[in-house]
Amino acid sequence: MKSHIVRYGIIFLLAAFAVASCVATLVVLRVAKHYYAEANATRLDPLGLRQLTVPESLRQPTVVFYGDSRAAKWPKPPGVDGESLNLGISDQTTEQVLLRFPYHLGQIRPKVVVVQVGINDLKAIPLFPLEEDKIIATCEENIGKIVSFCRERGTHVIVTTIFPVGKSPIERRLVWSDRVAPAIDAVNRHIMSLASDDVTVFNTASVLTGKDGILVSAYSRDFLHLSAAGYEQLNASLGVQINSILKTGATNRAEQAVPSDGHKPSSHDPSDVSTTPADAH
Repeated sequence: MKSHIVRYGIIFLLAAFAVASCVATLVVLRVAKHYYAEANATRLDPLGLRQLTVPESLRQPTVVFYGDSRAAKWPKPPGVDGESLNLGISDQTTEQVLLRFPYHLGQIRPKVVVVQVGINDLKAIPLFPLEEDKIIATCEENIGKIVSFCRERGTHVIVTTIFPVGKSPIERRLVWSDRVAPAIDAVNRHIMSLASDDVTVFNTASVLTGKDGILVSAYSRDFLHLSAAGYEQLNASLGVQINSILKTGATNRAEQAVPSDGHKPSSHDPSDVSTTPADAH
């Protein structure tokens, strides 16, 4: 009797191991297929110019969202007047977003550009651990250039810190490491240093994380992306920032239209916006 029990137990364990192996294989194949498809799509359209074109009717939008998939999913905040244009493209790195600037932002004159980019650079660190410092430095440099290009065109930039990530799912753990979180923190510190008269820094972590510093689960759609509730929470603050910038810009234009009397028009101070860290300078 006992031998039968032992035999059945061994058979059950072998069957369970076989099922687990099949599931693991399917997960690995799914991840591999995703990265293979992503790599080939990038070869066919390196900058995503075929995915997205700027409509002729939207050459002077009020607000442009610019960056990767996190920017692509970001809706215009309610209460902000004027047209908006979303120029976010999924899976793009800061290098791609920078290089397509002349094609997507070079021909338009938005009043405000909201930038969210960087996670696709930093998520490559587990795949290229020896390149970690270079990946972080390149990410910081490219974000700085994107901001500078916007400023050169007379556009106010709201550069947002890289969103925190959610809990890593099993399939992600094969290509993820604990080194990504500190890299996000490092780049975000650099982003905070970019604040100036015409650059507002939006510290998204102050809105999206709880007291424990972890992304609130209700704000997470998946590991890397926000839910509608997450964007709604961000927009409650972003709308205030945009309206403040637009109001200040209108005031400055009115002052400049008055005959010169020696009065110097005031400029926008990003520290006046509650979600811009006071120590961002």
